[in-house]
Amino acid sequence: MNRVARLLLVALVGGLGMLACGAAPASAHAGLVRTSPVQGSVVQSAPTEVDVTFSEHVTPVTGKVKVISPQSTDIANGQVTVAGRVLHIPVRSDVPRGTYLVSYRVISADSHPVGAGFSYSVGAPSSTGSALTDAGRTDRAVAIAVSAAQYVGYAGLVLIAGPALMLFALWPQRLSRTGPTRLAYLGIGLAWLATVLELHLQVPYSNGGGLFSTSAHDLADVLGSRYGVLHLVRLGILLLAAFLLGPHLAGHGGKVRRTLLVILGIVGVATWGISGHPGASSAPALTVISDVAHLTSAAIWLGGLVVLLGFLLRKANTRELGAILPIWSNWATMAVAVLVLAGTAQALVEIGDVNSLLHTTYGQLVLLKVGLLILVLAVAALSRRLAARKPGQQTARRLRQTVLAEMVGIVVILGLASALVQTAPGRTVTTAAQQAAGPYSVTLTTKLYQVQIDIDPAKTGDNELHLFAYTPQGAPLKVVEWRGSAALPAQNVEPISISLLPLTDSHATGQIALPTAGSWQFSFTLRTSDIDEATVSTTVKIT
Repeated sequence: MNRVARLLLVALVGGLGMLACGAAPASAHAGLVRTSPVQGSVVQSAPTEVDVTFSEHVTPVTGKVKVISPQSTDIANGQVTVAGRVLHIPVRSDVPRGTYLVSYRVISADSHPVGAGFSYSVGAPSSTGSALTDAGRTDRAVAIAVSAAQYVGYAGLVLIAGPALMLFALWPQRLSRTGPTRLAYLGIGLAWLATVLELHLQVPYSNGGGLFSTSAHDLADVLGSRYGVLHLVRLGILLLAAFLLGPHLAGHGGKVRRTLLVILGIVGVATWGISGHPGASSAPALTVISDVAHLTSAAIWLGGLVVLLGFLLRKANTRELGAILPIWSNWATMAVAVLVLAGTAQALVEIGDVNSLLHTTYGQLVLLKVGLLILVLAVAALSRRLAARKPGQQTARRLRQTVLAEMVGIVVILGLASALVQTAPGRTVTTAAQQAAGPYSVTLTTKLYQVQIDIDPAKTGDNELHLFAYTPQGAPLKVVEWRGSAALPAQNVEPISISLLPLTDSHATGQIALPTAGSWQFSFTLRTSDIDEATVSTTVKIT
């Protein structure tokens, strides 16, 4: 194995290593916004429906949405439906008191699974009859395999674009076309294999099973989804491209054939974006177009470097290199410019703001990717300076070194790009966190009573409070006097009195204006007779 091959192998392993690090077992791409009943709350009347609200539209996974009773039975009653961003789970209302466990697994709009669970109690908390099911789990081997398949698909795209472009425009007539032609067909084979693997892996990725937990029904569901249809379209395009590409690679493809190849190429590349993050963004037209430009420019840049390093710098003579290198340098500059502009447009939409850039995994991976890209661009600038010189043995040797360094860097960047596919976009994480900040609900218990406290929206500014009092056994309780206060000790804000107005014997409401964010301490005193009273306290994070 020569030095070039060894270095490329190291870069490949490094890229795959990033996939292993970046592929989390369960990456939520649709954020949880709220639940009803509120997570951890105690309700006195059993609900007839459990609602889970997400940051985007979701599709439930068959058999993976359950509501488990304290007796370990599933009380889900009827078909789970989705309306907008809300998952509706009908449940039986004739159920005993105790704590219920809700477990769900859904597919977000960008084709990635979201799974988790929460609990609520009817009447009073109890021990649970069953732990949450594993609906939220994604097998780590499956997550890594999904990223690896994406990586192989990117590699195939690179090996198609580079030889096709270089053989069409920059290949010397005296040189054999066999090597680049084989490389292009290898690219088609890799892209086709990656697409088939992604279709297969989407089944266990969706249902949370192992690598080979695939049933005919689950596969039919995947093939009928937008993700499946787009991958079938990509397979068809690759087969048609393999048929049309032959004459083009041989140097005698006509204008019509080349036009068809360009159209097929654009549509094929678009299937990556439409079936992933770009297709589910807040501005899908912008992000899909940006993704097509981003992938195409990266494939042209890296694919051209592969042909340049693997063939032209070794086989072309000085006169030929003198004609080829300046043109390639201009092409590479244009590809890099498009790459940066398209990547910036995508990042602005997918990340959203500086906070998401700095404090989410997606944003941090993007920063790492940008840092590596800057280093690669510095090496690319050196390559362009060398390409502008008069070709010679020493110049060619140094150019091979810089081109190899560019390739190694881009291969690692492709690994990061594949890891990003498995990571929730910064906009999703931040938006879900902001929306999930309110309302706040908690049930606190004393020997005298239980009190359910609702604070809406649990943010700075005006907040509305509702208090519901119950006996320890769960019956409505008459309260003689309600008192409340809120303080922020960390910022030396003394207790602010809350005026509470009784609406019924067991229900009071009030309002309070909270001037600043932080962990506020709420205290409530309920007097149930002339001599009986008790105080409860809770800490609420106000955003």
